[in-house]
Amino acid sequence: MTNENASGQNASGEKGSEKNAAPGENTARSVRPRTGRDLGDCVRVLAAVHERDGYPVNWPDRPEEWLSPSSLVAAWVVEHEGRTAGHVGLSRSDATDAAPGLWSARAGVGVDETAVISRLFVAPSARGLGLGATLLARAASGARERGLHPVLDVVASDTAAVALYERLGWRLLATVEQRWGPDQKVAVRCYAAAP
Repeated sequence: MTNENASGQNASGEKGSEKNAAPGENTARSVRPRTGRDLGDCVRVLAAVHERDGYPVNWPDRPEEWLSPSSLVAAWVVEHEGRTAGHVGLSRSDATDAAPGLWSARAGVGVDETAVISRLFVAPSARGLGLGATLLARAASGARERGLHPVLDVVASDTAAVALYERLGWRLLATVEQRWGPDQKVAVRCYAAAP
């Protein structure tokens, strides 16, 4: 399955790439729209993340499809030293996401005025370089470019992700319990980007 259309656009509806290194920063990294050719590398990085951190909580039967849900409107990868080092997706809200409804009630806007940041992960070997923050900023910008407010859900036990979101000023909306299967209840923290 490819995420490019006939005009060469990718999952983000964009062409080309963008550099995201801070001025004077000596690191080889770039964020660019994800293409269908990136999925294999993304799955390999995701497998390393799952092995180390247990994310995603339940390994998907078809990881390529998990990275490309039908609600996906855009996705980006970050490269570090010429290799795929991370991924983030941006999706329309659906019934399984708690944060859009919470933000909608708080802000007095429709759920359809939100976009959900998801599938955010960085290779264990590339952590500590600011890549997660870079991907998060790109996805939030992608939501705002579409006139949508960025929100996200995160498993409460993922303390590193929680710390990242809070350090970057994301606002906790609530912690809710979700049922992910007949015998699996998971506490999920719901966040919204600052207005």
